[in-house]
Amino acid sequence: MKDHPSEGSEDVDAGTAEYQRPPAEVRFADELDRLRESDTGPRPPGWALGLTAARRFIVGDEALGVRRKFVGDTALIDRALVTLATSRGLMLVGEPGTAKSLLSELIAAAVSGTSTLTIQGGAATTEDQIKYSWNYALLVSEGPSTRSLVPAPLLTGMAEGRVVRFEEITRCPLEVQDSLLSPLSDRVLAIPELSRAAAGGGAASHGGQSADAMVFARDGFNIIATANTRDRGVNEMSAALKRRFNFETVFPIADFATELDLVEQEAGRLLEHSGVQVAPRRDVLEVLVTVFRELRDATTEEGRSMDRLSAVMSTAEAVSVAHQVGVRGWFLRGEEGGAADIVECLAGTAAKDNPEDLARLRRYLEQQAARRDGEQWKALHAARHLLPG
Repeated sequence: MKDHPSEGSEDVDAGTAEYQRPPAEVRFADELDRLRESDTGPRPPGWALGLTAARRFIVGDEALGVRRKFVGDTALIDRALVTLATSRGLMLVGEPGTAKSLLSELIAAAVSGTSTLTIQGGAATTEDQIKYSWNYALLVSEGPSTRSLVPAPLLTGMAEGRVVRFEEITRCPLEVQDSLLSPLSDRVLAIPELSRAAAGGGAASHGGQSADAMVFARDGFNIIATANTRDRGVNEMSAALKRRFNFETVFPIADFATELDLVEQEAGRLLEHSGVQVAPRRDVLEVLVTVFRELRDATTEEGRSMDRLSAVMSTAEAVSVAHQVGVRGWFLRGEEGGAADIVECLAGTAAKDNPEDLARLRRYLEQQAARRDGEQWKALHAARHLLPG
């Protein structure tokens, strides 16, 4: 699960049951239908829903049977939707595991009816993967033409008036990032190969210019990008590109009870999908969420300072560990899983980036867990020897 800790229960029908994770517009198709039927408010040009209905899709509406899917600042959602209704792109930034990707997916599904026009940023991402590429067999036999053109998400989104999602944009080289400048500012994408073909008589043209050489964005097109604050400085965005985005920060969940409920809900859903026939234990999850919050904040509930882990101890990671705990308990012993399983599963989460994190985790189990009362805390302390190394 990547960066999706805030997701509610899924509506997966029999036709999609074999897929591990259908897109939001499939999982929540019934809710989107109900919202479209009841949506009588003003709607921005090209949008599938108005701002109010799109907001209800994300934060929930009990009267329509629409579940809350994102746990976070409701005002942030309002600002994000308003941004997309303007000529500015939307940039969601924050720590890993704060549901930036989920929020972008939900917004795209509500605004465009599809969330699958997605670019995954990385060091190897090229402009071809963002804009368009070519069917080289047709290119060789026919030359540049609309038949040999293979649209990528950006071209498709502009031509159809859809929202395009750009995940981890700062992982891309700067020259690749800056390929968004013209689509965001002028709302146009040039295909120079078709212009050259027209000049040579190889495409339907007018005055030496192919009618297909310029793709102008239709109403509804915009871009939602995400970036992790931990990647700041990897490929910092240019000032020109930053000016074309409104930035919104997605913060970790502040309230313990809210985070615990979310972890319980998400872990239960994942365990059910994995074939685990028992729900996770609440007291085990209380210990797990407390451990994550204290290691994340470098402060105990009592206010004692402690070592901060360099690894990301996000809500998404807590859900992943809760899932592993339940799988271990059920498939190895036929039970829900306990605090000892937390120790077994934490090692892979805490020691990803820095070997010293394992030593910090060991000190936490030896010093902080020993001070807590309760059966599961005692079991957690007793299982500290299960950490590797």
